[in-house]
Amino acid sequence: MADGNGNLVQLTAKDFKSDQEVRWCPGCGDYAILNVIQGFMPELGLSRERIVFVSGIGCAARFPYYMQTYGMHSIHGRAPAIATGLAVTRPDLSVWVVTGDGDSLSIGGNHLIHALRRNVNLKILLFNNEIYGLTKGQYSPTSKVGKVTKSTPMGSLDYPFNPLSIAIGAEASFVARAIDTDKKGLSEVLGAAARHRGSAFVEILQNCNIYNDGAFDFVREEKGNRIYLQHGERIRFGTEGEKGVQQYPDGSLRVVEVAEAGENSLLVHDTGHEQASLAFALSRVTFESHGAVPLGVFRSIERPVYDDLMGEQLEAARERSGEGDLAALLHSGDTWTVEA
Repeated sequence: MADGNGNLVQLTAKDFKSDQEVRWCPGCGDYAILNVIQGFMPELGLSRERIVFVSGIGCAARFPYYMQTYGMHSIHGRAPAIATGLAVTRPDLSVWVVTGDGDSLSIGGNHLIHALRRNVNLKILLFNNEIYGLTKGQYSPTSKVGKVTKSTPMGSLDYPFNPLSIAIGAEASFVARAIDTDKKGLSEVLGAAARHRGSAFVEILQNCNIYNDGAFDFVREEKGNRIYLQHGERIRFGTEGEKGVQQYPDGSLRVVEVAEAGENSLLVHDTGHEQASLAFALSRVTFESHGAVPLGVFRSIERPVYDDLMGEQLEAARERSGEGDLAALLHSGDTWTVEA
């Protein structure tokens, strides 16, 4: 990055820490995510003035206050819509959306899927703690069936959303998952998302130690249950790599013992597969169904970017009509005079 005089400047994590007191509950997973993102930002090679964080409402939505960049704490569920307007009008900016499972998958569900299907050039980070934290522990769209909360004292009857399945179903061109306390894994996913041109969706499993503590201990604490996806490599996991993933003829996946099934029978991960079926099948691999959780990049494909397509249309319109005349446009075609 260069300063105003053309001199190279190397930013550090400290440069991205604002002067605001971080106000999350002690022990919240958001602290770990904030630390990783502040440490990752210098890798973008951009000045702070060219980076923007937009959030909705919820615990995660405090994020823009703590980043020494431009930012906006916006409206409940509407962060993708606001970020879309910014991304298409300012292609020189790196636009990031920070949201939670309640903010993005409940009131903001439509905004999320349409930003993804349009392939707007922005990065959406969904902090998933399977609970409403800011409003004191109600069940969220990702809470498990039977979850007992203040709003479901006899247990939730709702089946939860799978955030990755929704993103893949919405034709997101980049889909990934990471864990709040896995600095290396989260940094790698953020780097891949930042390099991707188009909509990048990242689910971050985040612990709410007040209202849903330990929800992801089966993968946060038990590292042998993590399936790290690597493009072009056979999918193996376990403390000694003793387990692997096979694909049935119907497209579904199962976990096998490598020693019994054989290395060559394991599924080879392909993030750029033309069809979304492989990424979707991986998104259905859960601890409840398979005893393990895939992490990393599920899908990364090239698709026309909404921002570019809009720019091309505007340029084509200018070439046909020349410089626009707003007054002439407003008075063209059918007009009416309203008498007082």
